This record gives sequence, C-alpha cells and structure tokens, in this order.
Amino acid sequence: MSRLLLAFVAVAGVPLATAGYAWLVELVVSWLPARTGRAVRPWLWMLPASAFLVFFLVYPTIETIVLSLYDATSSRFVGLANYAFVFTDPGMLGALRNNLIWLVFFTLVTVILGLVVAVLTDRVPYEAVAKGIVFLPMAVSFVAAGVIWKFMYDYRPPGAAQTGTLNAGVTAVGFEPQAWLINSPWNTFALIAVAVWTWTGFCAVILSAALKGIPPELLEAARVDGASEWQIFRSVVVPLISGTIAVVTTTMIIFALKAFDIVYVMTNGNYNTEVIANAMYKELFNYRDFGRSAAIAVVLLVAIVPVMLLNVGRFRAQEEAR
Repeated sequence: MSRLLLAFVAVAGVPLATAGYAWLVELVVSWLPARTGRAVRPWLWMLPASAFLVFFLVYPTIETIVLSLYDATSSRFVGLANYAFVFTDPGMLGALRNNLIWLVFFTLVTVILGLVVAVLTDRVPYEAVAKGIVFLPMAVSFVAAGVIWKFMYDYRPPGAAQTGTLNAGVTAVGFEPQAWLINSPWNTFALIAVAVWTWTGFCAVILSAALKGIPPELLEAARVDGASEWQIFRSVVVPLISGTIAVVTTTMIIFALKAFDIVYVMTNGNYNTEVIANAMYKELFNYRDFGRSAAIAVVLLVAIVPVMLLNVGRFRAQEEAR
C-alpha cells in the first residue's frame, strides 16, 4: 500500500501540487492592486524554484564549508587544519597533480578531436551515420565505459594468453604485453583516453551544430578571394564558432576537475592515479573523516566556480553584443 501511495504522489501529486500552487498565486495576485500584483507575480512564481535551490544547493554548500572546519567526527573545531592536509599530504598532492594532467590533456584532446570530427563529417554524405558512431559512447554510462576499457586494458604476464584487446594486438605484432593500468604515469593517460573516447562525440555534435550556423556566403566569399581551406578554417570558421568552443571547453574543464567514475571503476586511485573526487569519496566512506572529505569538496567547488563565472561572463558579453 505504501508503494502505491508513493507512486500516486509521484505521478499525480506533483502535477496537482503545481496546479494548486499556480491557482493560489493567481488568487493572491487578484486580491492585490494591479500595479502591486504585476510586481509581485514573478517573485511568487519563482518562489518554489528558489526554495529548492536554497534547500538542495545553498544549504548543503554552507553545511559542507562548516563541516570542513571540524575534525573527523564533526565534534571539535580544527580551523584550517583539513585544508592544510589537502595541500600538504603527499597523496592529496598526487591527486591534485593528476587532476591538472586531466585538465590539460583531456580538455585539449576532446575539444580538438571534436572539432576535427565536426569539420570532417560536415563534408561527407553519410554525415548522420558518422556522427552517430562517434556519439555512441555517450550513450554508455561512465561506469560501463570503465568496465569495458578495463577489459580492453587487461594484462597477463608474458607468455600467457592475453585476454585484453590491446595486449592481444601488441603481442600479435611481436611486442611484450603492457600493464596499462599499473605503470605510472602512463596509467593516468590510459584513464584519460577512456574519457576522451566517451566525450569526443559530445564535443563533435555541439561544434557541428555551430558549424551549421555559419552562413555559406561567408565561406564562398573567402574562397573567391583566394583563401585556402586552412586559412578559411583558421580565420573564418574558428572565430565565428569561438563562443561554442568556449562553452564546450568549459564543460570539459568541469568534467576533468570532477572526474570520478572512470578512475573509481578502473583503478580506484591506486598506482598513482588518484584524483580529487575519488580522494573525497575515500575520506568520507572508507575513512569516515567528514572534515577532510568536506575540505576536499570545498576545494573542488572553489576550483570549478571561477570556470562557471567565466562562462556566465561570456554569455553576458555575447548577449550585450547582440
């Protein structure tokens, strides 16, 4: 009975509550003077969304900052000791270093490959099929992608039958099998390759949409003026889609900073592949240290917020330019 009641609330209760709130807002507005009603109506309509944001976003953020100033059991105030741990502990410094590697290589490779794929598929008659194939990994969850590539990277000692696809190919041409997920620092790049495989299709589709928005007349005019295809791409195409490139780059930077699923599934941060998000997970669920995990979460938040603010600033500048 409780499950039926919960299903009813989920299916019918939410729409009914929304309709009831809309009716109540308009009823309240009708009681007010016309000028006051027009001023109050938007705020009343925004009230539920604002309440959700405060309850599910603002309050948890503040609570996390407070927790980061206390010890493992949240019973003793320790000030900035947890932040000192984040920036002095050798393991955490390794995680920060790996996140920097993710930030640079993952972002560059995905955006560049996505742009290359978008430009090339834009010139072939089977464009939709090509984009579908490249985009297909996005339909797979990051956990599933990690499991798939863990089998791809699987390693067996020399002389044994290699079950991993990559090592099977390597040994077939006469080379020794490689422990792709163990040998540092190349194992970090092996994990980044999985993320690139997953995200390149997303970048390609978004950038391809931006390419479609370029007026063909501009490209034809450049060709008539004698510009080569490379010159057209560098001086016409890239400047016109720079806003979209910035948005895609921002998305990739945010993912690189909070990379977790692939690392957790494939190595769990072992063999010098630790990243910030996985370290936060371990501190909270493995070591039960609420203070340190909260401090790591705050550091991750502080790293992401400037990227978001930069993106918002670009959006505002583009709107003002229009």
